[in-house]
Amino acid sequence: MKNNLIADKTYSFAIRIVELSKKLNIQNEYILSKQILKSGTSIGANVEEAIGGISKREFRAKMSISYKEARETQYWLRLLKDTQYISIDEFEELNSKLTAILKILFRIVESSKN
Repeated sequence: MKNNLIADKTYSFAIRIVELSKKLNIQNEYILSKQILKSGTSIGANVEEAIGGISKREFRAKMSISYKEARETQYWLRLLKDTQYISIDEFEELNSKLTAILKILFRIVESSKN
């Protein structure tokens, strides 16, 4: 199977989100942990669904959902940073990866309009 940049990046990001969720659970923070786990892993899951989509319309719809989930994840990351559940360094590392994912997803959604 051929490598897919966005699939690879979102899968790698999902692994980091699972690790973050585990860390938050150790800190007894279950609500925010669950929220970021759901949105952060959904990004890649929707990318995979898009890749397996039957039509271009379905592809675009799933990639759009992935973009929205990435935006939601960015919100939760900011909230975790501003409430001191994660360090600024951890936030910057994750946010940098997420920003790159968002840029790629946006380009994919925009280019699939035609």
